[in-house]
Amino acid sequence: MVGILIIAHGTLGESLIQCASHVFGGTPPQLQQLGVTGRDDPNAIIQQAREAIARLDDGTGVLVLTDIYGATPSNLACRLLEPGRVECVAGVNLPMLVRALTYRNNEPLEKLAEKASSGGREGVVHVTREICDVTARR
Repeated sequence: MVGILIIAHGTLGESLIQCASHVFGGTPPQLQQLGVTGRDDPNAIIQQAREAIARLDDGTGVLVLTDIYGATPSNLACRLLEPGRVECVAGVNLPMLVRALTYRNNEPLEKLAEKASSGGREGVVHVTREICDVTARR
């Protein structure tokens, strides 16, 4: 099972895990988060991230999810990348995390990164009255 590490600002990763735990009826295994603040030493965080990856990787790899591409969490993730072992997707949201958790048993790491990306994109919807009316009729 592919491990998942969320590296995000503040408590965002913790909140995403709480939400995913609600969706799945319990905390999914091999899922961890690292919160990053402006006071953190990036070298200390990168060491914590490496330790987390070592714990999460059962031989199938680890998918790192970060919040904003180009910000400190994704810059840290860039230092962790190992193609085929550690992949990263930025822009984490709950649909992305749910998609990654759903497919991580059936997809290799690289495909899982693609599934997570598509889940994140497809989970962003401009909700209009027309969409709500159609949904209400179901």
